[in-house]
Amino acid sequence: MRFILFSILFIPLNLFASNQRKDSLQYKYEYEHKLNLKNTAIPLGLITLGIIGIESDGLKIFNSEVQEEVTENIDRRFSIDDFMQYAPAGVVYANNLLGVKGKHRFSNQLLIQGTSLFIMGAVVNSLKYTAKVERPDHSGFTSFPSGHTAMAFVNAELLWQEYKDVSVWYGVAGYTLATSVGIFRVVNNKHWVTDVAAGAGIGILSTKISYLIYEKILTRKKNRKQTALVMPFYNTKQIGLSCSITF
Repeated sequence: MRFILFSILFIPLNLFASNQRKDSLQYKYEYEHKLNLKNTAIPLGLITLGIIGIESDGLKIFNSEVQEEVTENIDRRFSIDDFMQYAPAGVVYANNLLGVKGKHRFSNQLLIQGTSLFIMGAVVNSLKYTAKVERPDHSGFTSFPSGHTAMAFVNAELLWQEYKDVSVWYGVAGYTLATSVGIFRVVNNKHWVTDVAAGAGIGILSTKISYLIYEKILTRKKNRKQTALVMPFYNTKQIGLSCSITF
């Protein structure tokens, strides 16, 4: 009789504890991805620096001095930044293949990254064709901000958010790669330093906003099945992958 009574009492207590864990995890996610001064100060500061650099005489002189040093001392140009900008995201998806679990499942990672890239692309392209800053090598007027750098930092922030609970070194590696992309853009005489700073800030902030948007979708608690379909395509001139996500 005592055993039966204990069992009856234990079941609701166990369910209550389970609900508490779920609520705690949801609260942790919501708190973690809220945008506040603490987690947006760095990207907003970088963007502000880049914007000020468009008109500031002091920063223009600084940019010019850096480019003079680059052109005088570095003759070789590197194309590695064209590929390195995707490397942090490559680590995320390689981990999925290797069974290293991140914060979200593969389909949700694609969704978050896709949203980040959409935000980043819209902001970067709007600024490029509004600011019309000339590139250091005089190849065009789309220098501000650096799209390569923005792409690299979108992916670096994705890697950090997905795997920071596994190891802090994922964040170190991702941000090292992204910073290297920014350095190469300056070394290759394609961007001013302030272009790179703004691109980094836009990339980081785009991913943070994407996680916040995802969190808002998550807390709606709609019981929908999430599916992802990735299919190759070829049309005699192009080859690639198409991705469809339902959530």
